[in-house]
Amino acid sequence: MAPLRFSANVSWLFQELPGLPERLQAAGRAGFEAAEVAWPYAEPPQALASAARAAGLRLVLINTPRGDQEKGEMGLGAVPGRQAAFREGLEQAVQYAKALGCPRIHLMAGRVPQGADRAAVQGEMETVFLENLRYAAGVLAQENLVGLLEPINTRITDPQYFLDTPQQAAAILQKVGRPNLQLQMDVFHWQIMDGNLTGNIREFLPIVGHVQVAQVPDRGEPSSSGELDFSYLFQLLENEGYQGFVGCEYQPRGDTVEGLSWLRSYWDRRGYPQTGQ
Repeated sequence: MAPLRFSANVSWLFQELPGLPERLQAAGRAGFEAAEVAWPYAEPPQALASAARAAGLRLVLINTPRGDQEKGEMGLGAVPGRQAAFREGLEQAVQYAKALGCPRIHLMAGRVPQGADRAAVQGEMETVFLENLRYAAGVLAQENLVGLLEPINTRITDPQYFLDTPQQAAAILQKVGRPNLQLQMDVFHWQIMDGNLTGNIREFLPIVGHVQVAQVPDRGEPSSSGELDFSYLFQLLENEGYQGFVGCEYQPRGDTVEGLSWLRSYWDRRGYPQTGQ
């Protein structure tokens, strides 16, 4: 069984440091081999690429742009009337992914429009999402990139988000039927929405292209107090033969590096050489 490979989400980790280049350096010093960035678009792609290279990191995940933040947009994939903006955002994400050597893009579904009834717009939003995903799959295939769908919980994090369970995401992926579109499994969101993590991981892992972790309910380190036993979950992922990256998308309780003791313990148990601080 191969040990898991971890990726530092520098949108969440190392917030003690002001910019993404500095956070990438810190992730490299801490022993990470990979990093992910939710939205890299405030930085020129070449600057980020060179910062990652200097830190000895490869970038493994970015998100499509959020859209109009002043209007409360959080991705555009399933939002009626925003198809043109989705395509523009996808083009920007592909440009960044190519410059960064990043193989995966999270195609954000977006929110149920304000004032709309979720049940009333569900069908229309899914139709828009399917159309956009088929288009995206074609664009991504030309660049040998993978698109990911991530369910985000609507109980705590984002009550308006369109895509909120692994079952909903898997059904949409099946309807689109493109091999370069996969599922992004954030166990934080999956636990809050559905629980049954062992069953869901076993069922859906064959279509999972990326995993993210955080403790429930406070989104702290895997070793912080909460509902999830990560030594069990990591062993389960190993046993099931997961080959991708595990993104550390959590809110450190204090200093990021001190909070990485759980990861150093994992590396120690797996016989990794001592790296970093």
